[in-house]
Amino acid sequence: MNDAERRALGEETIKEVYAGDVVVPPEGYAFTDVMLKQVFAELWTRDTLSMRDKRILLLGIIAEKGEPATFKIQMKASLKRGEINADEAREFLLFIAQYAGYPRAASLIGPVEEAIAEAEADKG
Repeated sequence: MNDAERRALGEETIKEVYAGDVVVPPEGYAFTDVMLKQVFAELWTRDTLSMRDKRILLLGIIAEKGEPATFKIQMKASLKRGEINADEAREFLLFIAQYAGYPRAASLIGPVEEAIAEAEADKG
């Protein structure tokens, strides 16, 4: 696969991963060019782990890093894609609290509820 094909696959995959909610970055910026070609054209397209498995793994990593805004983006995409439901999203917080700590989990309550509301509104 050449660079143009990898870029095109990366663009297609980022749209799928984020259920159309993330704007595809313009070509020519090294950081996003590498991201599209490596993270989205290569990593997210591998089939050993399902999309849901990758998302849950990523949500755990983001929770541990303490990144509520990024957590919300991933959570909303997961809800919109039907990878998880609202009850599972809320259950994640209980699990996160035990392994990443209550302050980290508590900081995610708002983003989770916002993601649920926004995903439901987008469906309706």
